[in-house]
Amino acid sequence: MKMKRCVWAYSDELREYHDHVWGIPQHDEVMLYKMLILEGLQAGLSWEIILKKEKAYEEALDNFDYQKIAQYDEDKYNELMNTPLLIKNKLKMRAIISNAKAFIAVQKEFNHFDNYIWSFVDFRPIKHCYESSKDVPAYDELSEHISKDLKKRGFKFVGPTIIYSYLQAIGIYNDHERSCDFY
Repeated sequence: MKMKRCVWAYSDELREYHDHVWGIPQHDEVMLYKMLILEGLQAGLSWEIILKKEKAYEEALDNFDYQKIAQYDEDKYNELMNTPLLIKNKLKMRAIISNAKAFIAVQKEFNHFDNYIWSFVDFRPIKHCYESSKDVPAYDELSEHISKDLKKRGFKFVGPTIIYSYLQAIGIYNDHERSCDFY
């Protein structure tokens, strides 16, 4: 029997992401940072492109170790800008470093970034009921609220649309289509 997936999971990379990451509640600090970075990188690009570059970012960014990334200097920034397969967007590259610093600041305030991000939903995932991926909004009131709060805390590339996608990626939102076996 063939597995039913959301219509957007049409390639190997997207199916792997759909089945093993998207919509699954995430509490690991490194993964929370990683997904925030990948979602920001995706702005203006397809998610499939980002997934194809994920391994290159993992290698270039010390496995998304935000403690190390927060210490990156101008030499490391320049090295990253010259690393093959990475997106050569200066603002996105700088955001990776500044977001690591902001991430650590949130950890200090809330003990864990996990405590911070999940507190917006009282630590319970929200399961939406969409027939089709076309019904899923680009953003909502919660993603706007979190976006504003993150920006206030110094985060970059965290607009409401990026944050809505982030909430899906880390399982705060379960936006699988109703016909999907993962719903």
